Amino acid sequence: MFSYLPQLNSIKVFESAARLGSFKAAAKELNVTPTAVSHQVRGLEERLGTLLFERRIRSVTLTAEGERLAQVAFWSLQAISSVIDDISARKTTLHVSTTASFAALWLVPKLSRFQQKHPEINIEIKTGENLDLIEKDRRIDLAIRYGLFDSENDDAQRLVTESFNVYGVESYIKTHQNLDSATLIETRWQNKSLPSITWKQWLKQFQPGIEVNELRCFDQELHVIQATLAGQGLALLSSVLAQEALEQNWLLPYGTNCSLPGLTYYVLKSPFTKSSRKVSLFLDWLKEEFSA
Repeated sequence: MFSYLPQLNSIKVFESAARLGSFKAAAKELNVTPTAVSHQVRGLEERLGTLLFERRIRSVTLTAEGERLAQVAFWSLQAISSVIDDISARKTTLHVSTTASFAALWLVPKLSRFQQKHPEINIEIKTGENLDLIEKDRRIDLAIRYGLFDSENDDAQRLVTESFNVYGVESYIKTHQNLDSATLIETRWQNKSLPSITWKQWLKQFQPGIEVNELRCFDQELHVIQATLAGQGLALLSSVLAQEALEQNWLLPYGTNCSLPGLTYYVLKSPFTKSSRKVSLFLDWLKEEFSA
């Protein structure tokens, strides 16, 4: 019935090149050489008797015929991938992109609970401050982002909005009830587009008139927590990222009812695997953890 269709591999290679707009980028995604990509695309064009790309010196652009085929190829490969994931008896892997601090301080400590419920799904975590282009990168199934949440974005699902509170180890809090003598620790975002949340703001609202003895800054929340756990000072820290340390009684809150509003953790699903069972199960688990 489908004997006249081109080989599936040539469609897969073409779809990658069309989506990424580059034979070189497609080669990297598919773990082949750019020459192999070019050969597959050329063979597909010869089979179809039409050009799919306009070649330029350093770029390629889809023709009108290429645009039509790229749209159909994308959704067809997505449907095949989703069904294979759902019906396969073998273990499947879910690729999650997030920040290093969220992975280390929240996700990894809780991940065993997901694995116990769904041992058939392996989780691979990719971390970094540079945002992956989830709409183009097939190597990512789900991205956990942090920042200002756009409720008008239909592709984003809110997980939790944090607050910022002051935390320290018990011994440090006992000996530094007066903040005049304390070392204060905070995060300064690498991502300058995020609104800053600082000790200056906290002191202005809750303890005006205090003169800062020493202020230490890190560009990773992970480093802020490590310094605080080592008894080096009091930290202004996300309630989400401090959760595990609070549950283990490693950190204690300094005072009550003195929190600043924070930012939001939200999820973006890959257009390639958003309907797959593994993504749905992981997203349900994330929502359960945050609601708990």
